[in-house]
Amino acid sequence: MNSMKRKPYQLSFEDAVHVWVRHWNGEYQHRIAASYDVNPGRVSEVIKERRHSGSRLEAAKRLSP
Repeated sequence: MNSMKRKPYQLSFEDAVHVWVRHWNGEYQHRIAASYDVNPGRVSEVIKERRHSGSRLEAAKRLSP
């Protein structure tokens, strides 16, 4: 039996920017989390701006013409 465990994936700032865009497009947090293979709480931390501060502003900049 292999006892080696993978280190859990952590959302990067760039991931957080994409999370915002997907959230604004109406995707559910649990589906966004599944696509990154993270706990939905990690996506919630981004949406509540507890992690990756500035990602919301960056996402808004990228969406504006």
